[in-house]
Amino acid sequence: MEADFQQAVENDSRITAIGKFLRKSSIDELPQFINVFLGQMCVIGPRPHMMSDCIRFSEVISGYKFRNMLKPGITGLAQIKGYRGPTHDSTSIVRRFQYDAFYVRNSNFWLDLRILRTTIVQMSVIIFNKARKLRSGEQQKGSDYEKIAA
Repeated sequence: MEADFQQAVENDSRITAIGKFLRKSSIDELPQFINVFLGQMCVIGPRPHMMSDCIRFSEVISGYKFRNMLKPGITGLAQIKGYRGPTHDSTSIVRRFQYDAFYVRNSNFWLDLRILRTTIVQMSVIIFNKARKLRSGEQQKGSDYEKIAA
């Protein structure tokens, strides 16, 4: 399957408008809570990667698999620090690993709480901004219609 080997990229033809919104707002992560309930994932932890990425990243960073000492998480320190989505270069891979390694070494309830709080705030901002853009777009359309009718 193509999704097992190719990361989603900017303007990827496989991503619909709804999918783009779900991804940007992180709502698409909600079904992963089933994995949390089954004990396969945690809410907070290093994000899981495709196996092909894990192998590739291990070639760039020695000890990369250290991040796998904890169960993968729906959100993590790297994500709240801005490292979401595809990796564009080796610097991005290294920074993600640094945040993941920091988390593995320092994981505790208070760090998890901070990551969870920041994730919720980031998701809320994205959803709020999208809703505001939609409302302002509707208001603009309404004013355009009013101009045409007048």
